[in-house]
Amino acid sequence: MTKESRSSAPRAPASISETGLDQRFLSALTLKTLYREGDMLGYQLAERMRLPHSGAVDVLLASLKQEQLCEVRGATPGAGSQVGLGRAAYHYHLTDRGVSAAREALNRSQYVGPAPIPLTEYDAAIRDQQSARRIAQRDGLTQALSHLLVDGGTIRHLGAAINSRRAIFLYGPSGNGKTAISEAIGQLIMRSSLYIPYAVVTDREVITVFDPVNHVRVEDRAADAGRLDQRWVRIRRPFVAVGGEMTLTQLDLIYERTRRYYEAPLQMKANGGMLLIDDFGRQQVRPRDLLNRWIVPLEKRTDYLTLHTGRKVQIPFETLIIFATNLAPEDLVDEAFLRRIRHKIEIGDPTWDEYREIFRNVCKREQIPYDEQALRYLIKEHYIKAGRSKRRCHPRDLLQQVQDIASYSGQHVALTQELLDEACANYFVDLHDSPQ
Repeated sequence: MTKESRSSAPRAPASISETGLDQRFLSALTLKTLYREGDMLGYQLAERMRLPHSGAVDVLLASLKQEQLCEVRGATPGAGSQVGLGRAAYHYHLTDRGVSAAREALNRSQYVGPAPIPLTEYDAAIRDQQSARRIAQRDGLTQALSHLLVDGGTIRHLGAAINSRRAIFLYGPSGNGKTAISEAIGQLIMRSSLYIPYAVVTDREVITVFDPVNHVRVEDRAADAGRLDQRWVRIRRPFVAVGGEMTLTQLDLIYERTRRYYEAPLQMKANGGMLLIDDFGRQQVRPRDLLNRWIVPLEKRTDYLTLHTGRKVQIPFETLIIFATNLAPEDLVDEAFLRRIRHKIEIGDPTWDEYREIFRNVCKREQIPYDEQALRYLIKEHYIKAGRSKRRCHPRDLLQQVQDIASYSGQHVALTQELLDEACANYFVDLHDSPQ
């Protein structure tokens, strides 16, 4: 990807030198591909390696043929009319020497796939696609959060935090929508796209970046899409979410000795988008250890990963990180750590007016006739008298209980005192009344 095009669609390399890769590396990749896939047409090999046939793959095959590592076994009749007359329609087959060379190459690395991008180009491209980018605008963020009934002040704080691209600490009691707010922000971020490579390479070590689990492809429909560098894939800006299952090993390069190449860690897959650390403080890794790992990346927007050889490599850390927790911030980390997380936003309990509006909205969505008297009964008997805190999730959960009970007993779904009492008895647990 040239400097002029980093912020837009990357252009296809016109020669091997424009790939940024060493010809010996590409020759080894060609041999491994032919070994794994078997005999291939020239244009099929180009498609597999995501390189143009003319000026790149054709040159590689000619060189391998000259070294007697591969040979031509004729052309496929009719194929030339599809891809253009010439060597693109030739069948290529590995010689015995080529098979031996391919096996040697596979012993060094099992990677077979799209030709990678130099790590330095990836770094520059990710930063360029992030620079001067305003993620959140007032109307768009308000609309994205409209179903959650978030007050204007909180939305304003969230918008400023998102556009800063600095880490955000969402805290407050469980059940008030921290995860839902984070997911809404993630969906907002995913409305735009960026280019990432299938894989990157540094010092002949390959790191796969594109992950179909966390990345959603967006097809290029432009008239000149055929002239784009196919080693890059256009995706929706990523939204990666992890919870209590997260470990420190997921933040480092994943290397398997049997395949001899790497998989990118979570934060690298989230570059250009968002990474949600949900239920922060309940991971298998201690909060202090996690933040120790990210002190430099959070400040410098640069992370350092370690290869199995011990050499460290630099990658961009251009991801919006949201830490969501129902634990008190001061119980998780000390002041020095909290200072590095610049945006700390509390998502507290709703007011009674907000609770009423949420309840009314859920009734409308679930097609349950709203009854103001029934809601007053619920609030008086099961909140005020019980000394119970209200949460934003309660209306949804209680009304679903009402639906379930009515469905089982064959009743009409209505906000009767009996159904509300039974729903609350099923839903709320008063720990202080539990037997020892």
